[in-house]
Amino acid sequence: MTAIAENLRRILDRIADATARANRPEGSVRLVAVSKTHPAEAVIEALAAGQLLFGENRVQEAAGKFPDLRPAHPAMRLHVIGGLQTNKAEDAVKIADVIESLDRPKLAQSLARAEQKLGLKRKYLVQVNVGDEDQKSGIPRAETADFLRACREEHGLNVTGLMCIPPAEGDPRPHFAWLAEQGAKLGLPILSMGMSGDFEAAIAEGATHVRVGTAIFGHRDYGAS
Repeated sequence: MTAIAENLRRILDRIADATARANRPEGSVRLVAVSKTHPAEAVIEALAAGQLLFGENRVQEAAGKFPDLRPAHPAMRLHVIGGLQTNKAEDAVKIADVIESLDRPKLAQSLARAEQKLGLKRKYLVQVNVGDEDQKSGIPRAETADFLRACREEHGLNVTGLMCIPPAEGDPRPHFAWLAEQGAKLGLPILSMGMSGDFEAAIAEGATHVRVGTAIFGHRDYGAS
């Protein structure tokens, strides 16, 4: 068993344990393995271990890894999880199955135009700035419902859920709980929340997807990217 396979097994065991502790159904939480800055060979190792759902922050980096892998792994799915520039919207629609970082009106417009041009439909998560932090991307809490409505009614985007990155300081659980409450109110089944350091807390509050990278693939070499 490779190191990546062993790491995957440990994370999946922790997800299963956290799911059971929360009295949630087995298999109700999916792991998004975040492979940013790691080479295609690392993704191939994860695929060999049975992982099929991946996340990438940078569209250009993802384009260098995933298209060549899809023919041999048709069940593989890719989420774009990082901040997305409007000029990369078309590239994101081409390569991703789900875009988790839908966070502003101009991006919604660009994604809708890209879908129309390419004849493709993707799934989207609205990224909410749950801490209303000035330095962080995401729709402000108070604007979540109105933004969702505009994405669907004005732009025709298939929004299926919400995503958040809570403040680095303090207990993340109130933020996760708030997002889960909003998801229920808005009829959105997907909640992408929780990363390496807090995914078990996110599961306790209702996460359906958790995003884990370093604990699977090891430390990232940002200089190499």
